[in-house]
Amino acid sequence: MTKVASILAVDDETDFTDTLSSILTKQEYSVDTSCSGYEALQMLSIRPYDLVLLDLTMPLISGIDTLKRIQKIDPGLPVIILTGDSRVGTVVDAMKLGAYDFFSKPLDWEKLEIAIKNALITKELRGEVSRLKGQLKSKYSFERIIGNSKTMQEVFRSLERVIETNVTVSIQGESGTGKELLARSIHFNGRRKQKPFVAVNCAAIPESLLESEFFGHEKGAFTGAIARRVGKFEQADGGTIFLDEIGDMPYSTQVKILRVLQERQFQRVGGTETVEVDVRVISATNKNLEEEMKQGNFREDLYYRINVYPIFVPPLRRRREDIPALAAFFLEKFNKEYHRKIKAILPQTLDYLMNYEWPGNVRELENILERSFLHASDGVLAAEHLPITITSLKEDWHQDDSFIDLKKVVSLTKQITPMKDLEKEVLQQALKLTNYNMSSAALELGIGRTTLYRKIEKYGITLRR
Repeated sequence: MTKVASILAVDDETDFTDTLSSILTKQEYSVDTSCSGYEALQMLSIRPYDLVLLDLTMPLISGIDTLKRIQKIDPGLPVIILTGDSRVGTVVDAMKLGAYDFFSKPLDWEKLEIAIKNALITKELRGEVSRLKGQLKSKYSFERIIGNSKTMQEVFRSLERVIETNVTVSIQGESGTGKELLARSIHFNGRRKQKPFVAVNCAAIPESLLESEFFGHEKGAFTGAIARRVGKFEQADGGTIFLDEIGDMPYSTQVKILRVLQERQFQRVGGTETVEVDVRVISATNKNLEEEMKQGNFREDLYYRINVYPIFVPPLRRRREDIPALAAFFLEKFNKEYHRKIKAILPQTLDYLMNYEWPGNVRELENILERSFLHASDGVLAAEHLPITITSLKEDWHQDDSFIDLKKVVSLTKQITPMKDLEKEVLQQALKLTNYNMSSAALELGIGRTTLYRKIEKYGITLRR
């Protein structure tokens, strides 16, 4: 259902506000009226409006003073001035104070209608931009980077040291470890957060197009260049450019990148104009650049230019203690996306996750959990929901009683889940996995058959054959 825009019309001439209200109501706006600035300010403090139509000449408190106070109550609220006082000085004062538009009486209703629509669209767009900025801040806050391990704590300390600086950062780690997430976190938490963040995958761009991609080109610079194009460095001016997979950048392009990093200026392809930029550079690679230098694949001078402050992101197999928290985070995310309620990860499932090598790191963990999540149906993620590539591992690390060790169950709910609920779910899973063979289920659970029967009766579990 489309939201009806709410408008507050403020004028001491009640006949005028009645006419205004009648016309705008027919256009399907929700309209309230006020005959004074004081009354209007009280109304604004009680409920939100999308637009204010304000007269300048009113008793007790003028329209200008009312406008000033409106800006303090809601700086983003558009105000259109409607008045018979069309002196230039008054108009200028109102516009300087942030009035969206100005109309003299008698009104041109057609033009006013257009101005109202444009003002409402502008407010909606500003709100959307503000919402997206808030999402970015939340999405790339340090709290979203999961890790309590010692190695990740060192990463956090490194981030804190560089966040408010302009130092060039090199993020090194295997594919899937979250290097771009760290780069975005540095940008969106630092002093350049209001400026662009431009990411470039150096491995994904053909060598013939790299120079144009980085620096842009002028019209006619080459076949197909039908107009001027702004490159990535120019797009990132004032903000951050993230050079992902820089270890795969062709050797011939490296010298041109080095020159930009040194001089902070360049020329577009086919152009003569020198373009100056102010950008922070963050690079990332999954290659050993020192080894690449020895083999002649990476320039030594570029290496020292980008490697001012290196941050090493550990692979997931070296921070296994972070897996339970990461798994809980991803499954909570999937619960929201798919509108389901997977409440916990069973211990045996967690054992498999903890002992897998994760060649694809955090990205692979997320993908496997999403696939397993779609297979789960009983409120918990069990081992049977995992792919065979993980469950076919040797089980000499697996304890017989881990299935019933409720202390190891990872809960995904915001509230504390009652132990009886978790125990019932564990019992149901054990029975299902053993095809309701009571002896096998009791053995897997590490309890006696009598105890198992007693718990089945206690929880009212239906046995299926």
